[in-house]
Amino acid sequence: MGIGIDVGTNKDYSYLFQSLSSGGMGNLNFLSDYASLKNGSYGKLMKTYYNKVQNSSTEESSSSSSNSSKSSSKSSVLDKIIDAQMHPKVSKDVQEANANLVTGLSNMRSSVSALQSDKTYTDTANGQSAASKVVSAMKDYVADYNNVVNAARGSTMTNKTAYVANMMSSTAANADKLSEIGVTINSSGLLQVNEEKLKSADLSKVQELFSANDIMSYGSVVSSRLQFAGATASTSTSTGSTNTVTGSTDTNNTAGSSAAALKDAGRALASEELYKKITDKDGNETYDIDKIFATAKSFVSNYNSMFDKAESSSNSGVVANLSYIREKTANSADLLKQLGISVDGKGRMKIDEDTFKKSDMSKVQEVFEEYGSSVATNASLVDYYTTTQANAASGYTASGTYNVQGSSRYADAF
Repeated sequence: MGIGIDVGTNKDYSYLFQSLSSGGMGNLNFLSDYASLKNGSYGKLMKTYYNKVQNSSTEESSSSSSNSSKSSSKSSVLDKIIDAQMHPKVSKDVQEANANLVTGLSNMRSSVSALQSDKTYTDTANGQSAASKVVSAMKDYVADYNNVVNAARGSTMTNKTAYVANMMSSTAANADKLSEIGVTINSSGLLQVNEEKLKSADLSKVQELFSANDIMSYGSVVSSRLQFAGATASTSTSTGSTNTVTGSTDTNNTAGSSAAALKDAGRALASEELYKKITDKDGNETYDIDKIFATAKSFVSNYNSMFDKAESSSNSGVVANLSYIREKTANSADLLKQLGISVDGKGRMKIDEDTFKKSDMSKVQEVFEEYGSSVATNASLVDYYTTTQANAASGYTASGTYNVQGSSRYADAF
């Protein structure tokens, strides 16, 4: 699913989408030079290069003192290059945009939360109407949204601006629903609110649009993007804020092991082998329902465990694939429910044994043949990005060579 903003204009949004144009959000990790600096692979890459140059110079030179001088000179150049990469000089405008983006994302979380709260949609004892509370909350949301978009225009924090771009894409996709309640998108991608139209709107439509109980609602999607953008680690220096991928939340291999187990269970539920008939004690051919249920139960358990462990990850490869799995699950929710597998408001699964075992196993096979194998693919990528961490994030291996393994599989995940 591509990312784009279509608001009836040819407005240039390259400042937000330039980091996505080369194969999707996964490339933000693969092309992150800063991450490679932090894990040491950039330095190894540069040292490997300069050592080759030095060796070549040694063969051509007959003077040991000359070699020593060249080595010292190359070392000095190398130090300067690495220092420049570690401490990039940015303008005051960029520093301000980076700071405003961080603050804006934090403020926006609060305004989205207010629109997701049931209390916002009820009259209060002091006479404040629900309509006036909704208008106030929406005005805060629109103001915070616009501040974030404006800050993203001048920010160098691509691991955050990528999620702002995705948030804008979701806003554009919900343009008609927003317009119904008095919120429109202008030619610059900013929001405008018509207070009178909002006051007279059906508040249930506003609440549904921002519902926290529906993981695919506009409000929930925006909230998740804000969470991911806020979870992206950053560090401020005297020259400005720069992205860094620490992988600190991914060092716990339990997330990877749960994802790997989910991949196995998903593939098993999609396989023909699991649904081969057996002969019961009466000589009748039947499905091995206990075995199928055990596999489905493992799928549900590892699905929940993977999200519990990996949901707060700062690795955008993990984040994107979790989002993709959520979407697939939401699209299959009705079919899963018929099999006794339900999804709660937090996106966690439950399986009812009686309902599942009474289901038509051919129907179970049909549902998981597509859904199970699809989830398994993304779970495999969650495992990959979780366990490879810095190398997958930077695109450089520990020996200083460039590595893009997995990028083509991940490029279209978002």
